[in-house]
Amino acid sequence: MTPLTLYNSLTRTTELFEPADPADVRIYSCGPTVYHYAHIGNLRAYLFTDTLGRVLTWKGYGLTHVINITDVGHLTSDADAGDDKMEAAARASGQDIWAIAAHYTAAFKANLKDLNVRDPARFPLATDHVGPMIAFGEAIAERHCYQLADGLYFDTSTVPDYGRLAGLRDEGPVEGRIETVAGKRHPADFAIWRTSAPGENRQMEWDSPWGRGAPGWHLECSVMSRQYLGAHFDIHTGGIDHREIHHPNEIAQNQAFSGTADTGATVWMHNNFLVNRTGKVSKSAGDALILPALVERGFHPLAYRLMCLQAHYRSELEFSWENLAAAQTRLKRYVQTVAALRARGEAKGAAAATPYRERLDAALSDDLNTPRALPVLDELLADKRISPADRLAALADFDAVFGLGLTTLAREDLRVRPASAGIDAAGVAARLAERREARAAKDFPRSDAIRDELAALGVEVMDGDPLGWDWAIAIPPAA
Repeated sequence: MTPLTLYNSLTRTTELFEPADPADVRIYSCGPTVYHYAHIGNLRAYLFTDTLGRVLTWKGYGLTHVINITDVGHLTSDADAGDDKMEAAARASGQDIWAIAAHYTAAFKANLKDLNVRDPARFPLATDHVGPMIAFGEAIAERHCYQLADGLYFDTSTVPDYGRLAGLRDEGPVEGRIETVAGKRHPADFAIWRTSAPGENRQMEWDSPWGRGAPGWHLECSVMSRQYLGAHFDIHTGGIDHREIHHPNEIAQNQAFSGTADTGATVWMHNNFLVNRTGKVSKSAGDALILPALVERGFHPLAYRLMCLQAHYRSELEFSWENLAAAQTRLKRYVQTVAALRARGEAKGAAAATPYRERLDAALSDDLNTPRALPVLDELLADKRISPADRLAALADFDAVFGLGLTTLAREDLRVRPASAGIDAAGVAARLAERREARAAKDFPRSDAIRDELAALGVEVMDGDPLGWDWAIAIPPAA
């Protein structure tokens, strides 16, 4: 196979991947803050890391992957000012904070399942690791921290090369994103522990040497990655927004704890934003861009996965309903082609599929270049020189890394039925059979009436569709 190269955000170069132990590549991915449903921009990060893991597995590496769940400590500003997102959600809803965390954690895991994202080895919760976080803080406090009235702060001047990952030296400071906190020695200093204010009513707080309160957001990842993957592991992933503050702070903590310049991971990888025409997709945009909302509009979750694969993970990806519809059409073509190949059985071809596997490997080995790899799949499925059986066998390799379920996905699976649809698939089939009889009898008013009845129930009759699909769930226009 082609040697794997990956882009390392730490060095800003594409490097040959050389794991410490090929039998156990260790990856840590920053997980969601579970105060709300994950929007599809959040989910792009886990499609990227799933593709990374799938490529590693396909190339023969062993894998231990950890995705944390942030259920405490993440502030509304992403830095050291504002409210804890979990506490704010609990106050706004009047609900128990632990119940909120459990609900949105379950929703996140359901999203991953719908997107065919493989389960990691662990989903550790921040709240299960507060004791080790306090111990970590105690280990670094004397040499690297100072206490203010609102908590314990890390002095970033005490570690070498702070901010290298964010490009502070080469691309200018990112301090504009860091809110001012009275008493901080340096603008980039950050909270290790946030002490509850007098009279503050928090649902999540613990006793510590620095007062009763809660850990800072950055602390959990240093503690949990070290606990489950060791002091130094192979790859750390996250969204590109983590590259500016969260990950540099995590690196600083790692260096303080180890007493060395070790960043904690060999390769740091970051996926770019999902954007729409008005800017970055985020939770502030409301619920319109969560995965169930896509399903409600008639899109299969794997159409979104395919849309993400059509762009390189380090490139911005523009979301639009038109782009998603195009991805769904491409997915339908794949499913239809695979079904036709199965129907043709063991017909023989003259050529082998090996060159296609080699081209797939070359594309993916080039920093997971899925946009370059997908057209290879198109060419493989269309190559009539190769027998259907051999094309299907090669398809399994492509599907192992793309995760689109093409070896099992059926035509009916892509007929997504939202909760608002007023008829099931069997009912649609029965009504279409009546419509065909009406058309055969040239009873066109009756045929049109059945079409209109189905439209009123959320079903689009697809006369003349080049893919030959009789019907689909009607997709309402964008709001």
